[in-house]
Amino acid sequence: MSADSWVVWAGRPQGGDEPLNTPIVAASNFTDASSYARSTGTPTWEAFEAVLGGLEGGSAIAFSTGMAAASAVIDLVPVGGHVVLPSDCYQGVAMVVADGVAAGRFTSEQIAVTETTRWIEAISRADLAWVESPTNPLLEIADLAAIASAPRSGLLAVDNTFATPLNQRPLQSGADIAVHSVTKFIGGHSDLMMGATVVRDEGLGERLSRRRSLGGATPGALEAFLAARGVRTLAVRLERSQATAASLARRLAADDRVDGVRYPGLETHPGHAVAAAQLHGFGAMVSFEVRGGAEAADRVCRSIRLVHHTTSLGGVESTMERRAAVAGQEHLPAGLIRLSVGIEAPEDLWADLSQALG
Repeated sequence: MSADSWVVWAGRPQGGDEPLNTPIVAASNFTDASSYARSTGTPTWEAFEAVLGGLEGGSAIAFSTGMAAASAVIDLVPVGGHVVLPSDCYQGVAMVVADGVAAGRFTSEQIAVTETTRWIEAISRADLAWVESPTNPLLEIADLAAIASAPRSGLLAVDNTFATPLNQRPLQSGADIAVHSVTKFIGGHSDLMMGATVVRDEGLGERLSRRRSLGGATPGALEAFLAARGVRTLAVRLERSQATAASLARRLAADDRVDGVRYPGLETHPGHAVAAAQLHGFGAMVSFEVRGGAEAADRVCRSIRLVHHTTSLGGVESTMERRAAVAGQEHLPAGLIRLSVGIEAPEDLWADLSQALG
């Protein structure tokens, strides 16, 4: 079955006279005395996990947030261990690792995901290699096939939030864990917070499930229902969003009010060749630098009307923000704007961006 059909079909009740959609199961325990929702789950979680697990080619474990999923993976690092992560990665992950280093739990190093040779050397001695591709917000591309096929001493986790399982499947490349912020493209409607990990190894899945249970990082019934409903339209949403993103990226690149555009689908992107070979689509995220730096970029963010000036991403509505204005992100180019492209009419989005740039 194609992925486009799987997202619609999977995770539904089977058998006679069942509801077409798995309902919201608001229960903390069940009549089976051994079943308790925090440790054994609910049918609503399981429906969502079935969809995402099948998409990634493994077994999914749903968490309360993307950060809960990431933290559970990082918790697998033994005391005295070593973590490698990208120099450009999601700020929350970098902060969790920094806290672990400050507490003396483990050591860490950061390497640009484009430095494949350094990654191959680093994962041979790392207890956890955390790769993000495309990265947030610079949209750098890692050569996952090369990194995942190299000898390693620990786990390889790949944050697949930006690509989604429709464009990239890290487990098929050889990664141990795929990680998602379900809040973003998979949920797709800016109305829930959830995260997930996907693994092929049963023992590793049990370890992550234990971290979820003991940490209390379980998803709510409503959130799991919304995630299962949202993922049904992932294929059509992503098709529209990334087609529009490609169009906007080309127009921004040709605009003299913009100093540079980062989008893997552009041939000028340094990682375009790797992205073209590795991804099934180039995604719906575009980062661009406004000529004039921070002040000019702030004016653009204040002037948009259709696009929303807000954080987060991956919804049906287009959103953008100047990332260097966020605490902890000051190292980014001052005029860089991260744009999450939604499903609005492409011409309307360009008209809004163009007037804001003016």
